[in-house]
Parts: sequence; structure tokens; C-alpha cells
Amino acid sequence: MDRTPHSLLPSIQLDIADWFSDHARQLPWRSADCSPWGVLVSEIMLQQTPVVRVLPRWQQWLERWPTPAALAAEPAGEAVRAWDRLGYPRRALRLHAAASRITEEYDGEVPSTVAELKSLPGIGDYTAAAVAAFAFGVRATVVDTNIRRVEARLFSGLALPSPSLTAAEMTLADSVLPLEEAGSVRWNASVMELGALVCTARSPKCSDCPVRDRCAWIAAGEPEPTYQPKGQPWAGTDRQLRGAVMAVLRAASTPTPWDVFFTPPVLLHEASLSKPLKHLHALGSEPSRLERILEDLVKDGLAERTENGLALPA
Repeated sequence: MDRTPHSLLPSIQLDIADWFSDHARQLPWRSADCSPWGVLVSEIMLQQTPVVRVLPRWQQWLERWPTPAALAAEPAGEAVRAWDRLGYPRRALRLHAAASRITEEYDGEVPSTVAELKSLPGIGDYTAAAVAAFAFGVRATVVDTNIRRVEARLFSGLALPSPSLTAAEMTLADSVLPLEEAGSVRWNASVMELGALVCTARSPKCSDCPVRDRCAWIAAGEPEPTYQPKGQPWAGTDRQLRGAVMAVLRAASTPTPWDVFFTPPVLLHEASLSKPLKHLHALGSEPSRLERILEDLVKDGLAERTENGLALPA
């Protein structure tokens, strides 16, 4: 429920935009000369991944593949290899598939409308809106985790938004978005940055907030969240094991024989083991679990069986 009077909205929009002008991080995908392709790559990479990890990989990616056509011309496996340790490597496959579609159907130019962007493989509502807004200046409602959190506190008086995006949140986000295109783009970027730097999930820096005096959550006495966000464990999970297998495949210039994944290290020549393979064996996974992981990677398109073993997709 929106608890902030809409008469305050113009001043809120102005003050957050002014704060953004003074405090926004200088990120390369925000540069005026960044291509729409650069913006699209950044949005895919930034999903569930901190900016500090994305920056070097984004720069390397754009140096190697400055256009969608450049990426589409190489095997999907090279995209997965270059993804390195960003995590959730299926994003690399989706980006490669999107580049191929852009090259084939849009003459190598990233489309500018939300509808066209959503037609690309792996591009959902958020990414389509973000690229349309930040690459083309389109008025689109961008709702990421940071924006949801800021708007939940500022307008609804909640410590945190609901665990998953609701229709009510989208209605609220639509209603507070400036009508003018340039203002809407600025709002999306400003609120997102405010959530990333000030209105954080665990330790919000309320004293630094430019709209603290109009925040419904502050006015309500800073009530506690109605639920506790769950972190994402890593050690001992399937995600850790998948990551270890992917590291082996990225480091290998030739297919890795299937049985090498299961052979005890004592039966292999130490010199023949790559560092990623040593790490995989050190995890001590049950063979049945490891086999399931390998099969799942093949099913997900992140690896493929060849006559000589397992490899990144061609």
C-alpha cells in the first residue's frame, strides 16, 4: 500500500535525481558513448553478480566482442569460457543466443523497443525494460531488487519488498515513474543507485538518504521485516560442484575424458592434472552425484559429449 502522499512525489523525484548527479558511480555502461550492445551485456552480467566482479569481465568481453555479430561468429562454448567465474554460466549461453538472433533478424543492431527486446532468447521483463531505458532513452518501468527495496520503504513503509515481485509493486512502480522520457530514465537509474549505495538490504545508511524526511518506513518507526531473506549457500552445494566442473572444461583445450572426472587422484599422474581438476577431486564428491552434475550440464547446454570426452559446447 502506498503511504506517501503523491503531492510529495515531484520533490522526491527531484531530490533523488540531484543526489544521483552528485554520487553516482562512474560505470562504463553508463557512459554516453556506450553502445546498446554494451548496455545489454552489462545487464546480463549484473544479474545476481556485484559490479566489482562484472567490471573487468565486461571490459574484456567488449574488447573481444564489440558487436553482437562478433560474438555470434564464435562457438557458444567460447562465450562460456570467457564468462569465467561470473557464475550462472547459462547467462553466457543466453547472451550468445541473443547475439545470434540480433545478427540474423535485426541486422546486427540491438532492437530498441521493449517488445522486440523481450523476443530475444533469455531476455525477460526486467532486462528488456532496462535496455530500452538505459540504451535508448525509452520510458519503461525498470524494477530490479534495489528499486523494489527503495520503493517499498519510501512509499509503502515496508522494511523489505515481498520475496517475489507482485502486481501491486509493479503498479506502484508505474505510478511513480516520471511521465517525461528523460526524467523516467533518470529516475530508474537514480533509484537503482540509491538502493545499491544507501538504501541497502541489511544496513541502510538512512542518514545519507536525500529523502529520509519523506520516507514512509522511517515515519512508521522502521518496522522489522516480516521475513528474513535467505542467503545462497555455496560450500557443499551442487552449485559449487557445477562451478568446479565448468572450471575444468574452461581450462581444457581438448575434451576431458569422462573417466578422468571420477578417477582417484592417486591413480593419475600429478603432472597431468590441471589445477581446476585437482580442485574438483579435492571436493570429494560421491561419484553418483558427480555423474548427475555432468549429465545436468549436458542437458543445460553448458557442455557436450564428444568421442573424446566432455567439452564446452561447439
